[in-house]
Amino acid sequence: MEDEKIIHDRMMVNISDEYDKSKGNFVYDITKPVAVEFAKQQEKIAAVQEKLDVEKLTGDELTRTVYQRTGIIRKPATQSTTTVIVSGTAGTLVKVGELVGTETILYTVIEEAILNESGFAHIRVQCNEFGQIGNVPANAIKNFPASINGLVNVYNPESVTNGYDEETDSDLRQRYYDKLQRPGKAGNKYHYREWALKVTGIGDAKIFPRYNGPLSMKVVVIDANKLPANPELIEAVREHIEVEMPFGVDDLLVIPAEALLINLSVALTIMSGYTEEVVKANIKNNITKHLKEIAFRTSFVSYAKIGALIIESDGVLDYQDLLINGSTANVVIPDDGVPVMGGVNE
Repeated sequence: MEDEKIIHDRMMVNISDEYDKSKGNFVYDITKPVAVEFAKQQEKIAAVQEKLDVEKLTGDELTRTVYQRTGIIRKPATQSTTTVIVSGTAGTLVKVGELVGTETILYTVIEEAILNESGFAHIRVQCNEFGQIGNVPANAIKNFPASINGLVNVYNPESVTNGYDEETDSDLRQRYYDKLQRPGKAGNKYHYREWALKVTGIGDAKIFPRYNGPLSMKVVVIDANKLPANPELIEAVREHIEVEMPFGVDDLLVIPAEALLINLSVALTIMSGYTEEVVKANIKNNITKHLKEIAFRTSFVSYAKIGALIIESDGVLDYQDLLINGSTANVVIPDDGVPVMGGVNE
């Protein structure tokens, strides 16, 4: 894209030197506004060109363009759900709409229940917010924001993991490229992956044709948080594929990826002002982010990369004697496995 000076200079070169082209004279003054307008038009043309480049689109513009070109819809964020155990007076009715929560996050009761003779009930709740924010550890949901007559305690016996953020620009863009470069057709393996990825909450899928003979297909999936998919997601993927797949596959197996825990043993030199627990949490966060980036994309976890992530973690001055799963070698990821952060010196 040319600016107005370049355009104006070229216009002046194309005018005979027999005319006075100095600033303030007629030739100069009459061509300058034209150059300005041409420069503005080039800016508009460049802006339109950028709208045609998927790499330069984000947010709603990317969503709209991908849908218009391929029919692919950005997967929305979801509200996590779980079962909590409530205790109190036998016979107490827990109504839909009642609230429970952690210290900072609220969950709404979505299925009515009555406490049994022992004063307990299993109750389904849904996070009031969308995305991963609703994913919390076991026993984190322990409060009644407002007192409810007849109820005393509440807790979630299992961690909550099924809250998913809206599909990222990067993941949506990759699905767009996959559609164009590896199109699913006639029930090929790319078709099965495409069908699996249409399910909200699914992050990626690996397809193994003929895993158990000519008419068999295995689909291994991870969720949008790049963890092994839960049973509800597995069932949703299986049902969707069964609706879409052509006649001819007698054996369809949809399973979650096997979690490959990445456990670290390392001698840390910690910076002043940091505690060991904080530093270990920072290391876990860094490595977790990396493991999500390589999930279903590489065949190993790099020993060197893990070391680099440790030294880059806030609070780490130096480290020695790093072992990953008891070894100083790269960790091989099985074909149907996904690396998941384990512990640090635990």
